[in-house]
Parts: sequence; structure tokens; C-alpha cells
Amino acid sequence: MQTLDTFDFSGKTAFVRADLNCPVDEKTLRVEKSDRIAGHAQTIKELSEKGAKVVVLAHQGRKGDYDCISLSQHASLLQEEAGKPVKFVGDVCGSKAKEAIMGLKPGEILLLENVRFLDDETKHKTIEENEQATIVKELSPLCDVFVLDAFSAAHRAQASIVGFRRKPVVAGRVMQKELEALSKLKSPKKPAVFVFGGAKPDDSIGIMQKWLSEGKLDFALTCGVLGELFILASGKELGKTLDFLKESKATEYLPAARELLAKHKRKILFPQDVAVSISGKRKELAISKLPSDGLIVDIGRKTAQLYARKILSAKTVLVNGPAGVYEKPESEYGTKKILQAVQSSKAFSVVGGGHTLSALDKFKISRKRLGYVSLAGKALIEYLSGEELPGVKILEASK
Repeated sequence: MQTLDTFDFSGKTAFVRADLNCPVDEKTLRVEKSDRIAGHAQTIKELSEKGAKVVVLAHQGRKGDYDCISLSQHASLLQEEAGKPVKFVGDVCGSKAKEAIMGLKPGEILLLENVRFLDDETKHKTIEENEQATIVKELSPLCDVFVLDAFSAAHRAQASIVGFRRKPVVAGRVMQKELEALSKLKSPKKPAVFVFGGAKPDDSIGIMQKWLSEGKLDFALTCGVLGELFILASGKELGKTLDFLKESKATEYLPAARELLAKHKRKILFPQDVAVSISGKRKELAISKLPSDGLIVDIGRKTAQLYARKILSAKTVLVNGPAGVYEKPESEYGTKKILQAVQSSKAFSVVGGGHTLSALDKFKISRKRLGYVSLAGKALIEYLSGEELPGVKILEASK
């Protein structure tokens, strides 16, 4: 696939699909800084310095949600990170947007309005159907090259992601780095150790099924909600935590956990001790002492230390999701211990997931000592599960 190194951007109008989706304060609607803006700013800055007329397409939130707001604040944040002026127009593909695009000079940067303000941005289901979307029909004549930089949105066949496929499609730096890092995981150096945490077991089950069945994974270290499911799958009881798992529908994945444990018992590690919250205080219990009236909020210290040893002996490590409710002091130990082990490890490591990235900042983990920090969420999961990503498909098809 083409990258910023293989295409001559001088004087060309380059449309850049970035993922500027940021956390938004529900009360003030203030947009918070994110790693994504910092990452995409480097691609945009480079294109500007190569003499391109840079037009940025991006989304914020989902239509109908409180955080589906204008990108006017994002323009200021992007300008701060890129160190270059960023113009903003409150229009996606109407006359104001077109006039602003046609008025650009080489090196100038323009951010268009939130693409999800358009009804048909998310309407179509296939790559081909998205060529009929409003944004594509209106803006294609003004686009010389399409730079896809949003790996984190590449799993969606949406208009601003795949609709410009008839143009030359080039990978931006964020996209390039993501794919290069993930390609190293396809044939991982052994031993390969993956840490599966967080609150969404469905994200991890698919990866475990694929990687364990293909013999690529030496150890799956489970924690968070997934770890609790495997405790259940092993025949133990949980107590109060079971009610939480039922309410969140996590127990729907219990049959899959049982099947995985039956097939790959030696390669799947689940917590042997846990921390429960009793009146806001941490209490550690061996799983033989369950069930408990306290809610499980973290893995226990013995489990955390075991997982750390596995990580330190690995040559390839993936971390997807925290070990517990790391935001609170009484339940941060497991996540902190695991991330510190990854930081100390000599393995090639990939760390992903929004909550995991926040934990890196909280525990002051040096990103320079990690192999790669992924900005993707669901796209990372689907890629590792072996699913085809529409955005990656159009990149590979472009010449």
C-alpha cells in the first residue's frame, strides 16, 4: 500500500480521514485532549510541509448522543498539536465547505464539520454503496488523493472511510504505524503472552479463539470481567459479582469461556485470588474462599505477581484492558503491576484500549519503553480476531 513516502503531494488537495473523536464533558460539552489528536496532527503537519492542500474529515460522537457536537473545538486542539494554523468551516460538503476547499493554498490546513452530522454517513452497508453518499458525490471532484489515517475507524464501512476509494488511497502515519506494529503480531516471537482485561469479554473471546486454535498464543492472562467469567467456568462461585455479570450480559459468554478452558486449560490463566470491595476498602480472597458479598474490583496480589512474571519472560506481549477498577486507589494494584511489568519487559509489546491508555498516564508508564501504543479500540479487536477491515481493504486495493 502507498504511504506518505510514496506519493507526491505537492500542490495536491489531500483529504485526510482522521479520528479526532475525544472525550466530552457531558455538562459543559468541553472537548478534552486525546492521544488521537496528537497522533493525527503529525500526519497533517507532514502533509502541509510536503505542500499539500490539507482537508481533514473527522467525526465526534454518534448522532443522537450528547457528544455528537461541532468540531470547532477540535480545530484549536489540532492547531496546538500541529504547530500550524488550522482553519475550520462549520459545513461538511455544502457550498461553504466547497468554497473553503477551493480557496486553500499549498500548505494550508482546513478542518470540515463533523461528518456524522450527515444522515447518510453511517447509512450504507457496503463499500460500493458508500460511493453514493452525499459527502462523496459532492466532494470527490475536489479531492486529488485520499489519506486514510484513522485505523481506529477502519472497521466501519462508512462514507468518509471508504467512499473515496476511486481516488489514490494512501496510509497516513498513524495508520501505517498501527499496521506495521500489528503485522509483527501475526507471526509473534515466542513465548507470546496476551493480557485480556476490561469490561467487555466479547472483545477478548474472539481473539482467544483464533490465536489459541492457531497455536500462536502461549499464555492468555485473563482479568477484569473476562477473568471473572473464567473463574465461573472453572466451577467456582462469585457471589455479588455474578449479579453484575448478569446485568451487563457478560454471562452470555460463559459457554464460550467453558469451551476455551476445556480445550486450552494449560494456556489460559485466570485469577487465583481477587480483591473485593467491602465498604470501600480492599479485601483479598483466594478464589477458594468465594463466593463473597463484596464486588470483585481487581485481581489479587499473588495473581498480579504471577502475571508479571509471565510478561517478563515473554518475547511478545499484548495488553488489552485493565485488570480492575484502576481509577480507585484500593483497586489499582493489578493494572499497575501488569503495566509496570510490560514497561520493564524486553518483549515487543502492543498496548491498546481507551481505558488502558488512561492507565498508562495514571501510573506514569513510559510509552517510549513500550513497543507500540495503539490508538484503536474496536478496530484493533476485529483485526486481531481475523476480521476484514473495510478501511484496510481499500488501502490494499489502491495503486
